Amino acid sequence: MPKQKSHSGAKKRFKVTGSGKIMKQGAGMRHNLEKKSSRVTRRLNHEQVLPKQDAKVIKKLLAN
Repeated sequence: MPKQKSHSGAKKRFKVTGSGKIMKQGAGMRHNLEKKSSRVTRRLNHEQVLPKQDAKVIKKLLAN
């Protein structure tokens, strides 16, 4: 049986931490940044941990 390939889109959007958690970029940092205050953009710029339910699906896509 051939190996499972990892999903190209998922590779670019998610990363796995050393402890196995899945991290993603927070939403709302792509456009319309002029209207948002500096405080909001700083808050949105942090990476977020995915919930367990979503992480299970993403781990399959990443072939881990």
